[in-house]
Amino acid sequence: MKDLVPALQDAIRNAVRGLLADAPGDAALDPDSLDVPVQRVPLDKPGDYGSPVAFVLAKRLRRNPAELARAIAERLALPEGVDRVEVVGPYLNVFVDPGAFVRAVLRAPLQLPPNGRKVVIEHTSVNPNKEAHVGHLRNIVLGDALARIERAAGYEVEVQNYIDDTGRQAGETLFALDYYGASYPGTPKYDHWLGELYVRLGQAKEDDAEAIEAGVRTVMHRLERGELRSEVERIVRAQLETCFALGAEYDLLVWESDVVAAGFLQRGLEVLERLPSVTRPESGKYAGALVMDVSEFLPGLEESQVVLVRSDGNAMYVAKDIGYHLWKVGRLEGLRYAPFTQQPSGAMLWSSAPDGEASVPGRTFAHGDQAVNVIDARQSHPQTIVRTALQMTGGGKDEDSLHHLAYEVVTLEGQAMSGRKGVTLAIDTVIEEAVRRARAVVLEKQPDLESADEVARAVGVGALRFAMLKSEAKRVIDFRWEQALSLAGDSAPYVQYAHARACSILRAAAEAGIEAPAGADTPDADWRLLGPLEVAVARELARLPTVIAQAAQTDSPHVVAQYALDLATAWNAYYNHRDASGRPDTSVLRAEPGRREARAALVAGVRDALAQALVLLGIEAPERM
Repeated sequence: MKDLVPALQDAIRNAVRGLLADAPGDAALDPDSLDVPVQRVPLDKPGDYGSPVAFVLAKRLRRNPAELARAIAERLALPEGVDRVEVVGPYLNVFVDPGAFVRAVLRAPLQLPPNGRKVVIEHTSVNPNKEAHVGHLRNIVLGDALARIERAAGYEVEVQNYIDDTGRQAGETLFALDYYGASYPGTPKYDHWLGELYVRLGQAKEDDAEAIEAGVRTVMHRLERGELRSEVERIVRAQLETCFALGAEYDLLVWESDVVAAGFLQRGLEVLERLPSVTRPESGKYAGALVMDVSEFLPGLEESQVVLVRSDGNAMYVAKDIGYHLWKVGRLEGLRYAPFTQQPSGAMLWSSAPDGEASVPGRTFAHGDQAVNVIDARQSHPQTIVRTALQMTGGGKDEDSLHHLAYEVVTLEGQAMSGRKGVTLAIDTVIEEAVRRARAVVLEKQPDLESADEVARAVGVGALRFAMLKSEAKRVIDFRWEQALSLAGDSAPYVQYAHARACSILRAAAEAGIEAPAGADTPDADWRLLGPLEVAVARELARLPTVIAQAAQTDSPHVVAQYALDLATAWNAYYNHRDASGRPDTSVLRAEPGRREARAALVAGVRDALAQALVLLGIEAPERM
């Protein structure tokens, strides 16, 4: 079944529709526009769900709310799993049938059906000049989690990683190799070694700035001509090792040099120049420049004229970005593709390539109904301009064809990070330390655990990912070791342990001959023996499809992280519950026949939902901890 909240909202709207049909004088009210609040009721209050909708309706119709509540209840068609509705003053109190409700929840699929729409998500996009640090970690994890959530919500998803192979950072790093006559000694990891050279070069500028600048410019020209592509690829491969260690994978690498060669800038400008809002003023501060007036779409801006091409003929970066995004939504063609590497999952990672093929059998790159860019909040204004330009040109298949998942910065123990100054903490270093700490904790709890290394990696990497996902993207994260690697409380290990506990119970149940297959088809289960305690857990289970849809619609992975914590907390409360005499009263194995099978099915539902929530966050769900 669906989450009972939207099902109840639909049922109440239909009841209101019937109410209005019986009172022609109120027919001007559109039930579809009516806000129908439905909340879960605390365990110590009567009912399982409640709605004060009569209050909302009373303000619109100027009628007595208690009278309206009774009238709605009389016309209410009860959704599956609901036993009755009681009216208390102006409130509707909904009571579920415990057995029917739990069984219906367990029958529901954990994912949503395909919706026929495609989302292109761009994330990571680390400059190919050094190792990735914890600031990049937030970008990688946010983008990867969003891709997983969008797939679960029914979207076709394409994940892109943009490689700025013509930028200054890459130029400086490759020049540093010549400047110092350096040859890679084999250690440390290649991108870390280059990062050390990059920092050294930055320091050397104080004494040799002119020569370094000339050398960097020469290297950048070679990059633009594609002469150093193989050297940049070597850096990208080293960075991808880090991404793969985090569980992130991609569909396509898009290289800046290929975007330039495809002419997306000029072709995008040709599209824009057909707009009446794009002009070349003959006088004033913008004389000779190509400017775009965005005032109609973005009223209130201090400066509504966006310069696309300066009067000297140099194009602004936003102009190139607009052309590139016209490709993303299928308005332009021109890239060629080639295989790049096989990823840990076995999936092929493709790359744009000058000598590649114009099409790939079975794949259509770009052509998204929507594009989502995971870029830090400091780029909000340029992203807004690109989105506005797409809207002005008619966009792609979707009017709102570009979303910006803006995230705030990550500081390091309160200090802003700077790759140039060497004030960073590498993701590889964080992963290594996280796994080391997790392994110590795992072995302390279970010294004989055969899979200690695998569990330690799952717990350590999971803790890092969760630390980046549990907060809203717009909040600044101050990375601190103790918080990020906490193995208890508001963390991934807390959820992972709840999952492992459910797995442990089900293993014991199987050994006792109690079957608990996925869904609600457990033999010999007597659903009538379930009660409010099981309902409290099932209410959390029922929310998962709605949570997935909400997180996908709002680009908010933290919604799934909070759900995982809520479900783990509800499950732990159920597991630890005691009756009035202080005895455990939710045991599976010690319950009487019929109840134990139904409880085993519920535990299986908890296991599956916790595993699904963790998978959506890119976190492994160990069966033993």
